[in-house]
Amino acid sequence: MSGGGRHRRRIRLALPVAAAGVAAAVAAALLTSSADAATALPRPTVKPATSAPSLAELERRVAGALAGDDTAGQTSKSSMSSGSDSGDGTVDAKVIGGTNTTIASAPWMAQLWYYDDRGTTSETDDIGFFCGGAVVAPTKILTAAHCVKGYDWHNNGAILTGTAQLPTTDESGDTDLHGGTVSGVWRQWNHPSYNATTIDNDIAVLTLPNPVKVTPIRMTTSGDTASYTPGTSAKVYGWGRTSSTSQDISETLKTATLPIQSDTTCAGYYGADFVKNHMVCAGEPATGSDEGTTSACNGDSGGPLVVNNRIVGVVSWGVQDCVAEGAYSVFAKVSSYVGAVYPRIDDTNISGDHKADLWVRNASTRTGYSKNSTGTSFAARESWGDWSGVNLVLQTDLDRDGYQDLVYRVSSTGDVYWSHYVTSSGTWATKQIADNWKTRTRIVTPGDVTGDHLPDLLSVDSGGYLWIYPGKGDGTFAPRVKVGSGWNQYNSLRGHGDFTGDGKTDLIARGKSNGYVYLYKGTGKSGSGAFSSRIKVRTWSSTTYNAFDAVGDITGDGKADFLARTPGGTLYLYKGTGKATSEIFATRISVGTGYQQYDIWG
Repeated sequence: MSGGGRHRRRIRLALPVAAAGVAAAVAAALLTSSADAATALPRPTVKPATSAPSLAELERRVAGALAGDDTAGQTSKSSMSSGSDSGDGTVDAKVIGGTNTTIASAPWMAQLWYYDDRGTTSETDDIGFFCGGAVVAPTKILTAAHCVKGYDWHNNGAILTGTAQLPTTDESGDTDLHGGTVSGVWRQWNHPSYNATTIDNDIAVLTLPNPVKVTPIRMTTSGDTASYTPGTSAKVYGWGRTSSTSQDISETLKTATLPIQSDTTCAGYYGADFVKNHMVCAGEPATGSDEGTTSACNGDSGGPLVVNNRIVGVVSWGVQDCVAEGAYSVFAKVSSYVGAVYPRIDDTNISGDHKADLWVRNASTRTGYSKNSTGTSFAARESWGDWSGVNLVLQTDLDRDGYQDLVYRVSSTGDVYWSHYVTSSGTWATKQIADNWKTRTRIVTPGDVTGDHLPDLLSVDSGGYLWIYPGKGDGTFAPRVKVGSGWNQYNSLRGHGDFTGDGKTDLIARGKSNGYVYLYKGTGKSGSGAFSSRIKVRTWSSTTYNAFDAVGDITGDGKADFLARTPGGTLYLYKGTGKATSEIFATRISVGTGYQQYDIWG
């Protein structure tokens, strides 16, 4: 179909072939109104926001991609030849048989446009293609790895949200976004084990420089098996091809209902190309033609497969032209990847890469410093100025904007403040979030504890009770919920992210009397069931280590890591293994000496 007076080129896009009752008490302790700290603490200069491309540049990229005829992650899978109607062994990465839907029904849908003008006089070497995706957090787009791997999305990509229509260009070259909002890409991540030949581990995340004002959709959980029960109705969304005989993609967002198929059924058709636990297939067997076939197709790559308002799959691959008799649509199985993906959703480190950084304060000078992670060590420190008058600093991202926030407590008053970067003004704002928390023995900002994908706040009171303050995603909190008592037996309580690889936030605690180190495995629930029974994973006395920190995924491998300092000042990195056993950490790595000078760890 033509749009805006311009004929759309026939393009093969995207898929490679192939606590009630405590509110009154909380009101006095937890504040939600804005207030300024007594002393304005210094803040660093945030660079990523200023590097966002202009609207004109983004529209240029969209226009270029509209005219492109490339396929993202194009590859071949020889074992697929028997299942391909062309017999050439190519796996074609549509919604065929779908119906139009509105952006109101799927506000989280995103269009991913990529255009790389190689700078030569010829257009033959330019790269232009399209993929789908889903907004899973205000600055995070979940998509397929074959849409991301090998491409420079920061310099060449544009993300369009808030519209069911594809953009169009008129004869004068002006681009109509049809009410959508276009964004650049700050950084990209694809699963480190993605295989472009087998299209395995086909999942990725793009991070935007600024949050988009759409309602995100959650990923399913690692323990979800019900959504994958054969026969379960799932919905696929996309702008892909609507016919096996035409390369044109849909101008309007479409959806289709597909039944989940068993692994046995999928493997029965695709053989070894279908990787159990990594992939899921859905749909009735294709008929060999458009008639009677409902399937994802080219252009739907990276889009979501949804069950009960959760993403359970990401459009990955299928047969060429999408309708070969007996074929099914194949998706990356999100429950298997949420452990690797969630750290990327919550990876708001200081420097803006995919590795969690360290924030510390010098005990004598009261100067705060950040140290950028290199993966196995930390780079030279960067001064944040005078941080006198505080006795706690924590790294987090309470407003889910993709920029690192700090939560700190003022020594004299016990008041707790949230300091966050405001992307619209390029300045920092400070807000009081708790009043007189002098007697709180522990305060932790571990991420999402309750399973709603919104960062939470934890504290232990003087009586040893652990409380969850469920975050609302904007620096405010719902009424606190009691987890349980006995938490003052620990002289350290740390956590930031997922130590066990299941996509749920965990805690690490050390006993005062015996040095036993325990893992409290998160369940994704609130209240007394928020954590499973503790598991002893180490014995670290105070003569072994006298300071700990958990800032997230330091190495960039998708697993939360842990830091421990000796009394002599040597800092060790314990890389997370993803195991909920005594093997939770790999062999320690020294990341430097002289760390005895620091008294506060973010």
